[in-house]
Amino acid sequence: MSSTPDLVIRGGTILDGTGKPGFEADLAVKDGRIAAIGPDLPRGAEEIDAKGRLVTPGFVDIHTHYDGQAVWDSHLAPSALHGVTTAVMGNCGVGFAPVHPGQEMKLIELMEGVEDIPAPVLSQGLDFKWQSFAEYLAVLDAKPRDIDICALVPHAAVRVYVMGERALALESANQGDIAEMRRIVAEAVEAGAFGFSTSRTISHKTLKGDFTPTLRAQEEELAGIAEGLRGIGKGFMEFVSDFNQPDPATEFGLIRRVVERSGRPAVFTLTARHDRTEHWRELLALSNRAAAEGVPIRPVFPPRPIGILMGLSGSQNPFSGTPSYKAIAHLPVPQRVAAMRDPAVRARILSEDRFAGSTFPLIARLSFERMFPFGDPPNYTPAKESSIAAQAAREGRTPEDVAYDMLLEQNGEAFIFCALTNYAYYDLSPSEELLRHKNTIVGLSDGGAHVGFISDGSFPSFLLAYWGKQRGLPVEELIRRQTSDTASAAGLPDRGRLAPGLRADINVIDYDSLALEMPRMVQDLPAGGRRLMQRARGYDATIVAGQVTYRHGEATGALPGKLVRCTH
Repeated sequence: MSSTPDLVIRGGTILDGTGKPGFEADLAVKDGRIAAIGPDLPRGAEEIDAKGRLVTPGFVDIHTHYDGQAVWDSHLAPSALHGVTTAVMGNCGVGFAPVHPGQEMKLIELMEGVEDIPAPVLSQGLDFKWQSFAEYLAVLDAKPRDIDICALVPHAAVRVYVMGERALALESANQGDIAEMRRIVAEAVEAGAFGFSTSRTISHKTLKGDFTPTLRAQEEELAGIAEGLRGIGKGFMEFVSDFNQPDPATEFGLIRRVVERSGRPAVFTLTARHDRTEHWRELLALSNRAAAEGVPIRPVFPPRPIGILMGLSGSQNPFSGTPSYKAIAHLPVPQRVAAMRDPAVRARILSEDRFAGSTFPLIARLSFERMFPFGDPPNYTPAKESSIAAQAAREGRTPEDVAYDMLLEQNGEAFIFCALTNYAYYDLSPSEELLRHKNTIVGLSDGGAHVGFISDGSFPSFLLAYWGKQRGLPVEELIRRQTSDTASAAGLPDRGRLAPGLRADINVIDYDSLALEMPRMVQDLPAGGRRLMQRARGYDATIVAGQVTYRHGEATGALPGKLVRCTH
């Protein structure tokens, strides 16, 4: 090397992100790039002793929702706390650009309902100093961060921008609408967006119960937008769908035809549903067949149950919709606990309808058969017999009675873990099978979203701590899964691997100590908003563009992260 490296990571086990076995070596960084990997490299201006540690590429999370937080916050936790150095946001068709003046609250209400980010938080945190997507990117570009971000163009925002109230009424787009949406999306990708996202699921609603504006978008509309991507030859497409009508193959066929029209790669959300337990197998086979036939469609799946955390400190619990609970919901947790321990209050809450007054769109899908005590350390693979329903049956009580008592444990700080999807068989066998298919992508962390009842930004750490340490899957493959694999899927050729000349996004991990901590509620959002925050032990250092951003889970103050603009 011709000059002193800025940083040398000394004597670690290099897992280069390709899935190859690890090897012991030094790694030198210069000017934000990897300068050399090998034995006995010259001393650097800064050194990290990585003996006995894993040295990996920084993680690339392909499914997050930092669209709002990235505007007001330089620290994109929780993802940054779990080794993520690049996050793709704008998934599920929701976001904040493009936007006409006067439409801002429509987009805020949709994000509030779909991704559980409170409207007061968004209203205070977002100044909407943009209208076009290019102007939104410029705002993002101006703020330094602890990780890099990439943005997808959200279909809902584009549709409302073009069609106004007709979009909100779920009307079909006419030819003029489609042409304008195609132009807007293509211009956004030319300006640096990484592609286009859309949602076709009935689960995505505002708190008022209105469906996402994209729910009933016709194939002609999606294909028209897709052809805009074909015209510029950049970006990818992201789909969320229920795959319900009339069967998974019909909906998948529509998506496949749209992807073929785009000439671009695509990803879609895949989970093991609890009501249609085998649909995921059919969708896996369909996507594998499409890929084998040259149509690049890849499913993105979670490495554990997508789990809702219900508790008095969060935004939801099983009794949130009852009148008597609503009457005390404004009280601080200790006062609420005291009130709920009053036998008269307990009797009223337990006697009332849990569903009629709920604004939580998923409440009817949450069964006591798949609600469990969460515990500390958190247990993401609870046994069937530990469910609230099973405990109630053993004790001759109602499930509501058992759940009520669980909420009061730990002075009201306890959580009930509700497996919403991916736990149909009371195990993680779907995730295990999906991990063995090369066409699948591990992800769906939803980092930045569901701040009051889901804490899945820890997926990257869980992947290593559970599937690696506990289940014995090769750690080099688990690293590949969330580095070079996700980077390639997103169109990021300069990261995801450790090799000279590539971007120096790196994690130094004490694998033996790696463990998830209990999620805690913190109050650090605009307007005093609260969110669940989960940390992990075992990250000695996280490095972005050659600068150490976190040491042992604590921010260093370095903010080298930037907006990344699509070039592929």
